Amino acid sequence: MKRIYFLVPDLETTRKVVDKLLLARIEERHIHVLAKRDTPLEHLPEATFLQKTDFIPALEQGVAVGGVTGMLAGLVAVALPTGLVLGGGAVLALSLAGAGLGAWWSSLIGASTGNRRLKNYEEAIERGELLVMVDVPKSRVEEIEALVKKHHPDAVCEGTEPFMPPFP
Repeated sequence: MKRIYFLVPDLETTRKVVDKLLLARIEERHIHVLAKRDTPLEHLPEATFLQKTDFIPALEQGVAVGGVTGMLAGLVAVALPTGLVLGGGAVLALSLAGAGLGAWWSSLIGASTGNRRLKNYEEAIERGELLVMVDVPKSRVEEIEALVKKHHPDAVCEGTEPFMPPFP
């Protein structure tokens, strides 16, 4: 799946773009609208917490960094002559503990910060434009871009995200 970004000038045009996408058989769960705070989106599919924040990337980074740190701590504990006989279980336990703590701490930070992929659109959103994010199979990217441009020339295609993870 790829995520296509469209900046749309107003709420009425956004409704029309979403309607065209639904008619093109894009499921509503694959359409996400992000607007300025306190903008009533009514029946439009609003972007979720996971799309608005850096929760998932921070979680992934926390697991990786915490796991590596825990593994290194486990290897140091095994290598030190402490009189205790520690084996691979200690390395595994410290790796898992590090990954868990890293995931927890970094996800707390990620949940409190905005999505870094959306930084380019912050000014436009604050001016009152709406960001429409559409998740489509790679084979339909050009078709959907052309569809939106044809019917709504004032909706600006801002490109695609190179990789769209399956869960957010």
